[in-house]
Amino acid sequence: MPDFLPSLPLLLAFLAAALVLAVTPGPAVLYIVTRTLSQGRKAGLASVAGVALGNLMNAVVASLGLAVVLLASELAFALIRYAGAAYLVWLGVQALRAPRTTAAPDAPAAVAAWRVFREGAVVALLNPKTTLFFAAFLPQFIDPSRGATAQALSLSVLFVGIAVCSDIVYVLLSRALAKRWRPGRGGVRWGRYATAGIYFALGGLAALSPNASSKGACPTP
Repeated sequence: MPDFLPSLPLLLAFLAAALVLAVTPGPAVLYIVTRTLSQGRKAGLASVAGVALGNLMNAVVASLGLAVVLLASELAFALIRYAGAAYLVWLGVQALRAPRTTAAPDAPAAVAAWRVFREGAVVALLNPKTTLFFAAFLPQFIDPSRGATAQALSLSVLFVGIAVCSDIVYVLLSRALAKRWRPGRGGVRWGRYATAGIYFALGGLAALSPNASSKGACPTP
């Protein structure tokens, strides 16, 4: 086994735990599903890539020890958390302000893939609980005799890769559901309200959830 990976028993345990956590719906999955249902498979896949980048950056931060700073400073944690919550609320407002369309339900509104990718990355990056999650989760599967930092980085990449595969499955399932569900104009309008509602709910969850540093929680990223 290479030095940048833990011993085989720890690695297998990590892969099993990572798979369970990846398939458990969390805020990132809700964001990805919302994008897919409202704007199509291309937007869903772009959001998967953006969320993956944000999660990977958070994982690298945790691996390099900056999570300790967040744990030690409640102010830093709160500022990042509220910034992420505000961004989610802003996305909800944008969804409400989107122009009404008479396009068929199976022809979602066009949206730039780069914009969706960027927003997904920001949503994931501005979630400090993801950094704290990695900081709390990874050490359980690291073999100190092999070099902690290299193992943490390698396990972070593995976790994000597993999450990407899981999120792609969510995109495909969501798109299949969208094709079967064919609402009229009223359904399209209410779908816009539902999209905004999900963003508002995610923003409220991010802003009002307890401080992970005070409870030692390991939330789903």
